[in-house]
Amino acid sequence: MEKRISLVREDITKMSCDAIVNAANKTLLGGGGVDGAIHRVGGKAILKECMEIGGCEAGEAVITGGGKLQASYVIHTVGPIWRGGKNKESELLKNCYLNSLKLAVKNGVKTLAFSNISTGVYGFPKRKAAHIAISTVRDFLSTDNSIEKIIFVCFDEENYQIYKEILK
Repeated sequence: MEKRISLVREDITKMSCDAIVNAANKTLLGGGGVDGAIHRVGGKAILKECMEIGGCEAGEAVITGGGKLQASYVIHTVGPIWRGGKNKESELLKNCYLNSLKLAVKNGVKTLAFSNISTGVYGFPKRKAAHIAISTVRDFLSTDNSIEKIIFVCFDEENYQIYKEILK
């Protein structure tokens, strides 16, 4: 595994880093899965900032403070809902990672933790999503030296094993 990329099986709300990436929905108002957990643990400050932002489109990313989380920031990105792969889902997912990385650099983030975007209720095939995530991050890091560490955080064993295999 590259020096600046690591993998853990963990709850992203417990990560101690500059920023974590939330797999948000378009409203940014919380929901299930990772999004709901981040809002629950992070508290009302995150929700308040999200309400002020007013939403986010698929493939885009916005940033808020970390509230009560250990991370200073939360980068919220809206992944695509899988509809068979013919609706620019792969391109939108790549943009989630790319726009999150650009926002991290813009805000001086040195350590960034990514959740598995779109692979839960949005149904994106896990292996395909992992390939997109890893290749996008690798490409970005090849031209950017400001981010010191990217951590892929997998909550479930299946995603963890997929990432572990691809990162070898």
